[in-house]
Amino acid sequence: MGRRYVETGRVWTHENGEALHPDWIFRRFTRLVELSGLPPVRLYDLRHLAATLSLLAGTDIKVVQEKLGHSSRQITSDTYTSVLPEMMRAEAESVMAVVPREVPFEVRPPGDPREGLAGRHRCLLRPRHTPVR
Repeated sequence: MGRRYVETGRVWTHENGEALHPDWIFRRFTRLVELSGLPPVRLYDLRHLAATLSLLAGTDIKVVQEKLGHSSRQITSDTYTSVLPEMMRAEAESVMAVVPREVPFEVRPPGDPREGLAGRHRCLLRPRHTPVR
């Protein structure tokens, strides 16, 4: 007869409730990635993916910091600085959407070839050219 279920309070366990050994999780994940035909990905990469997607979805950095177990917001911010420009652009667009303007604006990404030299200086907002009557 099988062993009785052991309540450990963990979400991921063996069928009998016993804790999974980290090495078992690593080997199982690696094997599943191989079988899936996906490009190689580390289990740890999924942690970064989850944090990045949370930040891009607008989750407060404090919530992400706590989810990841970082000791401060600064560590989370320093780790995910590559996401911050996209967040800043989205924030600028949302502010621009509520500010009334007589001159219409369009948002262009940094480095847009239509920006010329100004694009290299991270000028995100440029007035649209409107015909003069």
